[in-house]
Amino acid sequence: MKIINQNLKKGEIKVQIDNLDDLWYLSHIIEPGDIIKGQTLRKIKIGDKEQRRTEVVKKKVFVAINAEKTEFKDDTLRVSGKIEQGPDDVPKGSYHTFNFEEGTVAVIVKKEWLKYQLDKLKEAAAFKQPSILICILDREDAIFALSKRQGYIILSSIQGEVQKKEERVVAKGSFYEDIIKSLKEYSSRYKTENIIVASPAFWKEELMNLIKDNSLKQKITMATCSSVGKNAINEILRRPETKEVLKKDRVAKETNLVEDLLTEISKQELGAYGIREVKKAAEAGAVKILLITDSLINKKREQGKYDVLDNAMKTVDATKGEIHIISSEFEGGKKLDGLGGIGAILRYKMNY
Repeated sequence: MKIINQNLKKGEIKVQIDNLDDLWYLSHIIEPGDIIKGQTLRKIKIGDKEQRRTEVVKKKVFVAINAEKTEFKDDTLRVSGKIEQGPDDVPKGSYHTFNFEEGTVAVIVKKEWLKYQLDKLKEAAAFKQPSILICILDREDAIFALSKRQGYIILSSIQGEVQKKEERVVAKGSFYEDIIKSLKEYSSRYKTENIIVASPAFWKEELMNLIKDNSLKQKITMATCSSVGKNAINEILRRPETKEVLKKDRVAKETNLVEDLLTEISKQELGAYGIREVKKAAEAGAVKILLITDSLINKKREQGKYDVLDNAMKTVDATKGEIHIISSEFEGGKKLDGLGGIGAILRYKMNY
């Protein structure tokens, strides 16, 4: 995420969305009552009403809405609310939905920015996408590339001879061995923890069957592509497998936080879970780290009962506690959902 401009006296922060993680962050930062400003497409009626000659066209306009509902689904963040500001041909008070995607620029205005919300924005802005080693191969060509925050660089390519064996064409000589050697070398040189091996058809599976080094094998995620070449690299960077690889670092941190909470609960020491217990701990200033799943947040928003979570987060923020929103999609979030979706690591033991 890029923070383009920030004016906390006015409560305004202008951001540009760079990737899907940014959308996930914003889905928990934008709250009911926030003002969202930006360019958007709006259906406008044009023509002569008296002669009943009108048509509806999509027009790019700048509007501001008072956010009422947020929904993050299908790689798009949708924020809906009533229009408070816009051109004359857009009626105030009518409803509009912003569709936030990669590349979207928007202004978020809050009456009060909480510390954890600002920290989340800074975390997203400072995020350095881990480099991924990419190998794309078929029966006779292999290309190695390294993904960067913006785009990629080509490292090298290998060509191998092929021979026919019955009806199936297979790689000849040391082709696969050369690929494995290059994967080890590049992974060590660039200190990459993640490798994507992609191919049309079955070539990636044949290569994987020949890799005996388990430490190398554990780094590899397989993907499918339509060809071998530079265009295939762009294809791979847009694949869902690549997006999943980029989530690994965040997932690991979230899992560790939940495991720390479970340890404290098992020792009956500095752990609390469930809305009632956590609320009491927050009001006592005892919460050091607050953990809430995104599914609990979404559930309470749908029920119109988000205030109880919002107040708990504001209380923890005011008492200098950390707040972490945990994704229910992965193991850590699923375990936390089993505890009611909310838990806290405490500064001191509470007597409930």
